[in-house]
Amino acid sequence: MNVGVLCSGSGTNLQALIDKAAKSELGPARIAVVGVNVPDCAALARARAAALPTFVIDHRDYKTRATFDQAVLGALRSHQVDLLVLAGFMRVLGDEVLAAFPQRVVNIHPTLLPAFPGTHAHRQTYDYGVKIAGCTVHFVDAGVDTGPVIAQSAVHVLEDDDEGAMRARILVEEHRLLPAVVRAIAERRVVVEGRRVRVLAAKPTGDVIRSL
Repeated sequence: MNVGVLCSGSGTNLQALIDKAAKSELGPARIAVVGVNVPDCAALARARAAALPTFVIDHRDYKTRATFDQAVLGALRSHQVDLLVLAGFMRVLGDEVLAAFPQRVVNIHPTLLPAFPGTHAHRQTYDYGVKIAGCTVHFVDAGVDTGPVIAQSAVHVLEDDDEGAMRARILVEEHRLLPAVVRAIAERRVVVEGRRVRVLAAKPTGDVIRSL
């Protein structure tokens, strides 16, 4: 399964995928291309360091979201992408892209959705004072962080935590969870039943995906 990864920032989740792929731990998934909308983002440097195909499509060069989406879709199609992974991609994709990859666009979000969708998720989580935080990998739909949940992982918010400490522990789980979901999808172990998504156990072995 050819995986396209879209990023806008530091690319640490992209790096987690790269590291798993280097160890042959993504199953039949392979990273076919990495696309960014921020020309100088660290994610692009990570992809180039791993000798992965890349493309840069700066959203500021496009007058409408539709024309930006068309450019992104053209680049993805040129690399024969089967599964699209949003790993810190800070743009909302339109209907044309989603229709091209039905139930094949996934996103990693640093909260336990449906709590705290959208931007500044860590700050929302910390300021609300929750005792359990975490991350979610979900299918992308037309809303903002509203698609069906595939898998989640939780971390305790400790009494002496600041936002940075909480964020760091969540990030560790993101780096574990996203590659595990990508592998499960590539191995056809993700079953969608309306809003509910089941992740079947790997056979004979594989990363455990904890769904809460």
